[in-house]
Amino acid sequence: MKSLNNFIAGAATESSSGATTEIINPSTGQAYATAQLSNAADVDRALKAAATAFEEWRETTPAERQRALLKIADALESRADEIVAIESENTGKPIGLTLSEEVPPMIDEIRFFAGAARHLEGKSAGEYMRGMTSFIRREPIGVCAQVTPWNYPMMMAVWKWAPAIAAGNTVVLKPSDTTPASTVFMAEVMSEFLPAGVFNVVTGDRDTGRLLVEHKIPAMVSITGSVRAGMEVAQAASTDLKRVHLELGGKAPVVVFADADLEAAAAAIAVAGYFNAGQDCTAATRVLVEDKVYEKFVALLADQANNEVKTGAPGEDVLYGPLNNANQLARVKGFIDRAPSHAEIVAGGSVVDRAGYFFTPTVIAGVQQEDELAQSEIFGPVITVQKFSDEAQAIKFANGVPYGLASSVWTSNHGRAMRLSKALDFGVVWINTHIPFVSEMPHGGFKHSGYGKDLSDYGFEDYTRIKHVMTNLNG
Repeated sequence: MKSLNNFIAGAATESSSGATTEIINPSTGQAYATAQLSNAADVDRALKAAATAFEEWRETTPAERQRALLKIADALESRADEIVAIESENTGKPIGLTLSEEVPPMIDEIRFFAGAARHLEGKSAGEYMRGMTSFIRREPIGVCAQVTPWNYPMMMAVWKWAPAIAAGNTVVLKPSDTTPASTVFMAEVMSEFLPAGVFNVVTGDRDTGRLLVEHKIPAMVSITGSVRAGMEVAQAASTDLKRVHLELGGKAPVVVFADADLEAAAAAIAVAGYFNAGQDCTAATRVLVEDKVYEKFVALLADQANNEVKTGAPGEDVLYGPLNNANQLARVKGFIDRAPSHAEIVAGGSVVDRAGYFFTPTVIAGVQQEDELAQSEIFGPVITVQKFSDEAQAIKFANGVPYGLASSVWTSNHGRAMRLSKALDFGVVWINTHIPFVSEMPHGGFKHSGYGKDLSDYGFEDYTRIKHVMTNLNG
């Protein structure tokens, strides 16, 4: 059994209690490692290390922070095969796809924030009152407590720590209790280029996360996770008025009009829906189709699921691997078991008969707007399909969920695409594509999908505070 330790003040450490939890390889369903079950003393130690490091790190120049981040990016890139092997063992992700589809953007995001450190913008200094010169200081916030999910452990860690550290903050990050391995490895690599205590990792369960959020030291809390977890974090942070950054669940509408290239749309939606086993808050799993082409498009999606999309273990040539854990497998199966009689499973719908937590690529047609399948986040390889009659109904159905993270429109009509991009109440709208991200553009949602932005200069600014300085020219 491998042993995954905390990383505090520049060194790997065990929990003060000696307690650990088992880490499961979801491709086999078997434990392969143990991780520290961090308690209040461990969290306190990590946060104090971060607070001490902040006094030095906040004084570094943007150029110094950029240099450190660029070195980290180079180091992780040079060890890509190693971190992918770690990630795949811990998550079951396909090795080839993880290497090609997750590592390059992850490295690019680190390099982007390295550059962002050197071009923060604000109002120019000036005399906005006679005899007085005003200017803006943009400063780091302080110690940031961060919690990452199990669906993209290494990439979501980068989305958290890269802007925070680039802005001059220090970090204590708690990865998901089921997927700590790549984050622990990342901390060890980063320690060569950062002062001790700038980046700390504590592993553990939900109680560990609660202790981190409720502690007095963090000035900001950032979480990517479920709506329930986000609400709990916001409530806990409110007692101390901590700044909060929430990237939560999603139920992305994929609006397909009759004038779209249906074959191309079906192929692209299948990839965007089943990638990472549908365990993605932006996944293309809620498809709304114009009634004129509804039957044809359902058949195209079923063909993709039955003949083009494969699931399997990390070393196999497949699009996606297992679900993350036994509870998630049971959750996805529960949605299928509870499907209403008017819904028709036209592809998949079953657990794969092999070791691990595998589920077949699934398409469910005949779904109605009020169904649980349309309203709740399934977070699995399940695409639901419902029909609409016109543009107004498409918008009503698309917006008629509690979430507001991502969406897409498929049409050859430019005016319609622009109207939908305005009307859709989601933080991201893709047109004739679904799921690409770039470092320069923001990602974040509305409503129950949370608030704050990841990526881009907007995400970077979330990790800064603004101070107005006014000086008397006659003083």
